Amino acid sequence: MATQEKTFTLVVGAIQEPKRIDAYTASQQESVSRSQLSDERTQFFLNGKPVKKSRLVKEGDHITVHYQEDFFEGIVAEDIPLDVLYEDQDMLVINKEQGMVVHPAAGNHEHTLVNALLFRYGQDFSPSFEDDEEDFELAMRPGIVHRLDRDTSGVLVIARNRQSHRNLSLQFKDRTTRKIYIALAKGVFKEKTGSIRANLKRDPNDRKKYTTCSCDEGREARTDFTVLRQYRNFALVRIELFTGRTHQIRVHFKSIGHPLLGDPLYGKPEGLTLMLHALILEVSSPSSGKRIRSVAPMPQRFRTLLASTPRPASARVRSGSFPTATGRD
Repeated sequence: MATQEKTFTLVVGAIQEPKRIDAYTASQQESVSRSQLSDERTQFFLNGKPVKKSRLVKEGDHITVHYQEDFFEGIVAEDIPLDVLYEDQDMLVINKEQGMVVHPAAGNHEHTLVNALLFRYGQDFSPSFEDDEEDFELAMRPGIVHRLDRDTSGVLVIARNRQSHRNLSLQFKDRTTRKIYIALAKGVFKEKTGSIRANLKRDPNDRKKYTTCSCDEGREARTDFTVLRQYRNFALVRIELFTGRTHQIRVHFKSIGHPLLGDPLYGKPEGLTLMLHALILEVSSPSSGKRIRSVAPMPQRFRTLLASTPRPASARVRSGSFPTATGRD
């Protein structure tokens, strides 16, 4: 196990009553787990002074947190077949199958995409973080530029070297990539098109989940969609992501009353697996700047369900813009 020291700061926004510093931080900082915040090595500072994690904070307070992040070293290479959509000296683009975890984590350090990549490219693909502290993230998460949830299938790009990793990471950060998904969402849509713009934050009642929130909280998120086919109880929708927040599509569609089919967190599985698929990803080549467009065909689980579901003639949706969603669930 390797460890890196990290620090972040935040300012307490509008809250109705004082909250514990650890609880408030957990609700605002999605990249840090509750276990990290409760770790005895974690230090909290309130307005520049060290405090206990039980200390109460109020609006306007400045919080600084020093914590440790642990990473797996010595990841084992595994011969796991990959569905390759595109490959050159800079990057690999795959169609990730549903159920594959992208990176090893506690309790799940085998049979991941990274294990497969180490087999495909050898140990040179995983440099030691001791060689270059600035590339700690690359060394501990070799090649991983972005992620898909375990139960989300589809297009995923992997960097093959440090230079392309920096370049591709910047493209995602600057939002110059294009990300198109398809999903099956419950209910009958009244409008054919819509744009959901609602900030996201961790659900204060369940750290595994996220929720929409006011514009003064959370992180900006935008999801646009078009209904491609309306069925009796669900619709096939095409989705474009303009931000890439954790569980963004799943939370946004739940917030407008159309949770995704098979979603165990934000809906009811009902005997199905999650019906969410990354269909298209466009990025620019780190070497040439040429635009690369990769397409992962509609998966069989979608085809099987759609083929067995009649489309009623009365199920029609009109053109128009869906009302912007900005409030809480």
